[in-house]
Amino acid sequence: MDFLSENVYIDAGFQHLCESVFVRLCQIVGTSVQVAIRRETRDIAEMVKRRVEENDDVSVMESGSIREGFRLEGSDIDYMFWQNDHRVIFDMSQSEHYYTEDKTLILSDSSESPPGFTLLELLTPTTHRKVQSACVPMNDRFYISSSLYKQRTQSHYFPGSIGHGPCESGELPGGLEYDLAWCFACDFWPLSASYWINRCHSWPDREVVNEIVRNGCHFVPIGHPLGLHEHEEWRISFSLAEHKLVHSMNHCQFVTYGLLKIFLKEVIDKQSEETNKLLCSYHMKTVIFWVIQQNAVPLWCPQNLLAGFWVCFKLLLKWVYEGACPNFFIPENNLFLSKVHGSAQKELFLQLHGLYEKGLVCLLQSPSIKSYITNVLYNPRLSICANEDGMISECDLDKELFNEIVSNTSFSPQNLDHCVKYLHTIELMIGEPLTQYQVLVLQRSTANILQSTAFTLHNMYTNTGLNKQMYIADRMSCHMLKLAAKFGFISNMMYIAMFYCKTFRFREAMYITEMIKVKLAQPGLMYNQHVDPERYTEAVGGQSWSTKMRQAVACDISLNNYTCYIKELTPEQQIGFKLLGIPLFVVLHFVEFLCYRHIDTTLAQTALEELQVLVHHDQGLFVDDVSRDISWEILGICQQMTGNHQAALYSYQQSLTQYPLHNIQNATQMRIQDLHIT
Repeated sequence: MDFLSENVYIDAGFQHLCESVFVRLCQIVGTSVQVAIRRETRDIAEMVKRRVEENDDVSVMESGSIREGFRLEGSDIDYMFWQNDHRVIFDMSQSEHYYTEDKTLILSDSSESPPGFTLLELLTPTTHRKVQSACVPMNDRFYISSSLYKQRTQSHYFPGSIGHGPCESGELPGGLEYDLAWCFACDFWPLSASYWINRCHSWPDREVVNEIVRNGCHFVPIGHPLGLHEHEEWRISFSLAEHKLVHSMNHCQFVTYGLLKIFLKEVIDKQSEETNKLLCSYHMKTVIFWVIQQNAVPLWCPQNLLAGFWVCFKLLLKWVYEGACPNFFIPENNLFLSKVHGSAQKELFLQLHGLYEKGLVCLLQSPSIKSYITNVLYNPRLSICANEDGMISECDLDKELFNEIVSNTSFSPQNLDHCVKYLHTIELMIGEPLTQYQVLVLQRSTANILQSTAFTLHNMYTNTGLNKQMYIADRMSCHMLKLAAKFGFISNMMYIAMFYCKTFRFREAMYITEMIKVKLAQPGLMYNQHVDPERYTEAVGGQSWSTKMRQAVACDISLNNYTCYIKELTPEQQIGFKLLGIPLFVVLHFVEFLCYRHIDTTLAQTALEELQVLVHHDQGLFVDDVSRDISWEILGICQQMTGNHQAALYSYQQSLTQYPLHNIQNATQMRIQDLHIT
């Protein structure tokens, strides 16, 4: 067991152990193919959104561990928002790059702030009330107060959300945590981080460095606790640069980063309650950035995985001993300054040193990887293959891919011009060098935009009295919906049925729903991650992803709230968020009910009963927890339409008790009032 001592020897036994842990970490963190899917699908979706943004739009950027490619248990969703027509500059000469008629300029003034922090002076007038109301006078100038801006922008849409650092934080059903931060964007690289550029000799490469510098930085609303203007200061955020750096790691480096995160959560944080909040995932990221850049590990490969981990751990131990964790971009910014000091620092050091003295045996305290270490110790001749090929089945890889595609293709065009802009943007991007995953994202995106365009076009010409234009618009809409169904998921056919229902072609709509039912009854169907792997592989194994999308994959229905799809849902669309996500089977029964009311009342009652059974008794297979508010709402609407007001009241009340993901509570209250039940 020499290779588990403090001195790590690179012998066959050690390499065997490293390979075993690497295999386990690929199961937890993901293989290089899985990580590539997660990143590339998000990259292309973000690129589409950036290219269609208007000057006065709110920009959104996903950051944090999920954006980096992790899907660890407990990984949170991080989003940064900023006003696209506001920009921060570092000196007045940079104002020449903007047309000040449509950009509000903000000057960064770090003269009185600690490294990594700054004051933001409003230079030009703003029409945004939240920015205006956050301004405070200082030295005959107006500065945007970080604490006031954070207060003004926190929405508390979801129950239980709290302020946490610069963010609004909370938890969605299923334990998924989120952080939302409103910030300001800057197109320039901060002077205080200019030394970092010259430090990049070996990693990252020059192309990555240039891209990072070209993309600038952000400012998040939190001041330094020891600064002169804590409530007015803003912290420079390098989130965009950090995810570029993580993406430039090789897979062994990324897996080591994952091991550090697991080690923090399962080992370090379990040492004592006094110290379990002192270190965070950001410190782990900072450690591995420094270790990679300083070439402290000569070879990053699966056979050397634990040597890389140990170097990172020793650097962390050194930082805790010194009470100084240097920010990767601005080393003068000590990330430990306000937390790791005094008796807590001493206690944390003693705990980490105790782990250090045990050597790599300390990893046995991690439940996630313990068995993989002991297997090697007790079975030294155990055959281990660290080759990633074969680590994940075709079905599981497809699940990952299609889930990422669905997550990254929910766009909300506001009008016909916006639809055309999306389509033109996608058309231009198809000619660019793309990965196979990104082509699929654009394929699915095109289907979704065509659907929005079809309904938008129809709504524009409804009731205009211009019969010829209405006829032309109708033909174009039908053509777009059928085209979308040809290269989208099975569920994309549902939009054709909704369109026929909306245009009073009830029998045609029912013909489409029957076709959908046949496809959904296939034993190999993949629906929202639910799938029988063997039957799925039998049905479409070995075929192209494009073929699998059309023949075996279905997902929930997204309704863009700028467009009317089903008039009975108008209040929910007007009041709720930009997108209503409704379970496919709920929409299917809903459309059947609406159509059969005009064809056969007995079949309408059957559709209502099927919807009722689904909403009342489904255990998450077809109606997941976050969709139950809108599902109960739709059931209530159908019951109200049949005159069963007592049942409708119960359904609406149930909708109000569900997690309010879609923000439709006001619409539900209006419907309850319309029942006139005392």
